[in-house]
Amino acid sequence: MRSKVLLAILLLPFLFSCVNSRKATYFNDLGDNASFATIEIPEPIIQQNDLLSITVSSLNPEASRIFNLPNQSEVRSSTPTGDVMEPAGYLVDKDGMIRFLMLGAVKAEGLTKSQLQNNLRNALLSRKLLVDPVVEVRFLNFRVTVLGEVTRPTVITVPGEKISLLEALGLAGDVTIYGKRDNVLVIREEAGKRITTRVNLNSNEIFTSPYYYLRSNDIVYIEPNKARVAGATRLNQLLPALISALSVVVIVVDRLAQ
Repeated sequence: MRSKVLLAILLLPFLFSCVNSRKATYFNDLGDNASFATIEIPEPIIQQNDLLSITVSSLNPEASRIFNLPNQSEVRSSTPTGDVMEPAGYLVDKDGMIRFLMLGAVKAEGLTKSQLQNNLRNALLSRKLLVDPVVEVRFLNFRVTVLGEVTRPTVITVPGEKISLLEALGLAGDVTIYGKRDNVLVIREEAGKRITTRVNLNSNEIFTSPYYYLRSNDIVYIEPNKARVAGATRLNQLLPALISALSVVVIVVDRLAQ
């Protein structure tokens, strides 16, 4: 009798944490030798508060050097691992403008990198500041945030400006056994609005989804499933009382057995 009671106590946590195995795996409907058309990577749209690296080069390096000064200066920023020095770059202000040397205020918000590059190049040519300039624009703050039921909730900096939803989850240590893979929330800022969508990672539809590739400042949130919620509430409330009650039973059985 005593061993049966002890076994019941040990099994209690598992009774409150049952998980559907199909919901805990990826791509349940993915067959062998499946293939999908390549998804075009969306070109990021420049938004307010974006930090841009703008590099200008030409046949005259000395004349080009002045335009690259903001990329060469650094500012100190605080991170969870300590203070780091980062390139200052060009900040897109609340009016959607950048302050470019010798050109003044230049519209950046709402443009792609290639559009801004062309605008800057044409402005430099029209004012005869450089001959045949080459302009390259990059994001210094391309990052995505992964929250919720993952091993390591984190903010991921993406130097290559390309990251898929699956890569972001991998860098966050993957979804835990208690995360809802069939209802992943992606929050995206677009044209001054916040857009939310749900993605099902149990299905192969993710491979054709426009949210397969993430954009700068996207937020990915993994909701806890019922097992996690139940474990955090019912188990925490009932388990101490049940263990106490069963402990009394064990003591009584032990006394009667003597």
